[in-house]
Amino acid sequence: MQIFAMSLSSIVPKPAEYGGSDSATVEGTPEMSETHSKAVVAYPAAAAQFEEVFYKVKMEQKGGGGGVSWWGTNTSSREKSILSGITGTVCPGEILAMLGPSGSGKTTLLTALGGRLNHQNNCKFMSGKITYNGQPFCGSIKRRTGFVAQDDVLYPHLTVTETLVFTALLRLPRSLSRDEKVQHVEHVISELGLSGCRNSMIGGPLFRGISGGEKKRVSIGLEMLINPSLLLLDEPTSGLDSTTAQRILTTLKRLASGGRTLVTTIHQPSSRIYHMFDKLVLLSEGSPIYYGPASAALDYFSSIGFSTSLPSLNPADLLLDLANGIAPDSRHASEQRENMEQDQKTVRKALISAYDKNICAKLKAELTRHRATLVHKLVAAVQGAASEGLRERRYEAFNRLRIFQVISVATLGGLLWWRTPASHIEDHCFALLLLRVLGVLPTLQCSFHISPGKKNADKRKIIRNVQAFVLLPSKNSWRPALELALPTAFVVIIYWMGGLKPDPFTFILSLLVVLYNVLVSQSLGLAIGAILMDIKQATTLASVTTLVFLIAGGYYIQQIPAFIVWLKYLSYSYYCYKLLLGVQYDEDDYYECSKGVLCRVGDLPAIKSMVASTTCG
Repeated sequence: MQIFAMSLSSIVPKPAEYGGSDSATVEGTPEMSETHSKAVVAYPAAAAQFEEVFYKVKMEQKGGGGGVSWWGTNTSSREKSILSGITGTVCPGEILAMLGPSGSGKTTLLTALGGRLNHQNNCKFMSGKITYNGQPFCGSIKRRTGFVAQDDVLYPHLTVTETLVFTALLRLPRSLSRDEKVQHVEHVISELGLSGCRNSMIGGPLFRGISGGEKKRVSIGLEMLINPSLLLLDEPTSGLDSTTAQRILTTLKRLASGGRTLVTTIHQPSSRIYHMFDKLVLLSEGSPIYYGPASAALDYFSSIGFSTSLPSLNPADLLLDLANGIAPDSRHASEQRENMEQDQKTVRKALISAYDKNICAKLKAELTRHRATLVHKLVAAVQGAASEGLRERRYEAFNRLRIFQVISVATLGGLLWWRTPASHIEDHCFALLLLRVLGVLPTLQCSFHISPGKKNADKRKIIRNVQAFVLLPSKNSWRPALELALPTAFVVIIYWMGGLKPDPFTFILSLLVVLYNVLVSQSLGLAIGAILMDIKQATTLASVTTLVFLIAGGYYIQQIPAFIVWLKYLSYSYYCYKLLLGVQYDEDDYYECSKGVLCRVGDLPAIKSMVASTTCG
């Protein structure tokens, strides 16, 4: 172990190398300061909900009337219920405490919430529903969940800083640099109040190290390195004196106040610690007998006939007596009775019955309303995102100035080509070229629609509301309709004023070709903007790409050198122009090239070059 510590110290810098303990931090907030947010992702808040959780195990017993084991001993199996219909919810900013005597199922329920419980095999079976923000436990939930076990499993020969840095190097993403990970360790040390013992060894059975409370805070710090939104703790105050336990709970309360969700098991808290809990689940032999605000527990039991008017006693002691089946008004007398066990069973049965009657029904109704609220929030988020996208695109791409620009240019072009005779095919080809140019322009406009600032703003909105796969499509659902409205108006004006082929079917095909070209151009512009994430660079690349595609599109240059002829096959405007010509003309058609002389359409240079390229391809 000493050799391991020495090798680790070579990769862990001294405190002076990364600023000592004077680094400023923001206490208790899951979204760290700007410096720390670059190092570790601030996960969204997580609300945990568990409903009708049952957990049973099969236990084998010797000497029963069951089967025979492989060594010849008679065995029988019986089913033992560890958890019996536990229901509850805990929201961000709250501390949910699971209270109960030893063997009541606290750790089992906590393990189930952390996704660490074996759901079903030959001798174990679990049922019920556990969700996080309405989703079942999955890899993404696991990555933002911290689990602090009851026993502190730490390397005794490492210092506090070395322990945290070693864990950070292992658990934080490889995309982060070593300096960023060390900087995040500094933030955790300051947040948990470990600056005073940062250079002290953890210690073990053979030599003295830091105190028990500091070890527990180091264990919490190991989970805080991933900046969890859900933190589960198993007996965090076990083996600590009252003052140290109070400090641990003060630290946890500060972490919860920053928006994290905390769930902890507790065995016998002091009265000061008890009043720091927001919610309480009281278990008795795996069955719930109370769920609700910790401050209202005593009033609830008084209301169902179990007097708790003993102000001198710790509220947790009274609750634990009830969980053990000992009524407060007979806790001393019952010890002298021979039928004490029967009395305890009677008390437990009465408490479970009262829970089912007074709490369980209301809790289920509350969970149903909570699910309905989530659905309403989801619908509202989708509607809000769609409305926001509509307003955004309306002012960016569908404003009055833009409408005037498109309509005026289309009207002027329609006047220039007004009633152009069918024999003027070259003029018509240029009109088709104008329609093709209309589809190229969106590449320039969309190349700077995605920028770092806008991306971060969208990311913050996604984190605060619902998943990206819901918001992004909703926000962009209006984009095609708005983006294609003006090109449609442009095509309608140019087509019918410019004397193109007056056939409704031909017009519809031409319109579809132009609109498809517009969508492809927009996609290319958005891709360039998303890849470069810089307005100047994206605009420059989009301008060069658009110009090259336009020149190589088959109208301006009809004979491209062989060594670079491949360039036009990359141009989407080339295919758009070819489709427009194919819709308007047939190469075997004839037109009046001069007075009284008919010429074949396929012999026109502007069309012949496109037909020849198709034949060669």
